[in-house]
Amino acid sequence: MDIFRTAEDILNEKGSEILSIGPDAVIANALTKMAERNVGAMLVRSGSDFVGIWTERDLMKNILSEGFDVHTAKISDYMTRDLVYAQHNDNIYNMVDKFLGRRIRHLLIQREGQVIGVLSPGDVMRAGLQQRTEELEQMRHIVTLEYYDTWRRKKKRGS
Repeated sequence: MDIFRTAEDILNEKGSEILSIGPDAVIANALTKMAERNVGAMLVRSGSDFVGIWTERDLMKNILSEGFDVHTAKISDYMTRDLVYAQHNDNIYNMVDKFLGRRIRHLLIQREGQVIGVLSPGDVMRAGLQQRTEELEQMRHIVTLEYYDTWRRKKKRGS
């Protein structure tokens, strides 16, 4: 396996199902779906286009608004419209830069203009740790005495 993971590699390991809801849905419906799937965000889709995202952080802010009622509030009135994208071939470092630089918790991953999944910082951090572990394993293999012993013997035989 290539140790330099891309966004698409991470999606292939994690799964790329996209949870979405229509803009006219009430927030209670979004919360129910989110709780069933144990996720912290719901994309808002109008037709074939993603037009926003609604997260548990949005709920935290919205719940304090006067007159806010999860059973009547339309998600389109409270969603975040500024979606942030990464390309399917972006590496872990590019994605971490977007998470930190934009102070976001969800990246929509695109391939050829189509959204193929969503990644969180946790998804990317987990993949980064796996990548580092694999790099260390390769380095450890290279520096073992057995490796050098084998290399020296092969070199002498070929001389």
